Amino acid sequence: MNFTYPKNERLKSKTTIGLLFSEGKSVSKYPLRLVYCAAEASSEEKIKMGVSVSKKYFKKAVDRNYFKRVLRETYRLNKHLLWDNLQEPYSIMFFYQTKDRLTFEEINTKTIQLFEKFLQQTEKSKNSETTLES
Repeated sequence: MNFTYPKNERLKSKTTIGLLFSEGKSVSKYPLRLVYCAAEASSEEKIKMGVSVSKKYFKKAVDRNYFKRVLRETYRLNKHLLWDNLQEPYSIMFFYQTKDRLTFEEINTKTIQLFEKFLQQTEKSKNSETTLES
């Protein structure tokens, strides 16, 4: 597994981001939130990931950029959890939603817990879809 976050994995499409906010499902593990939706099957990457930190909580761009860097780094280090367990492509937006200034280690453990919760939720939805089709 290579621990990189290349340009082709970054979520930049305004239409896809709009789709995430209108039709996406969400999973949370305080203070992190993950909004996701299934991507089109023709996409070349398994995961398209974007990060966001609200101006509501951090007024200074320096602070927002720091936490965005931390979120990207925790994703980069833990994306193998998602890549090994997902079969279909997903578009994902990753949010930091608190005024609290957590350390990197705390954010990293919350990210791992969030990814595990996300995988459980996708498994549940996949299982419910297969029972509906039967």
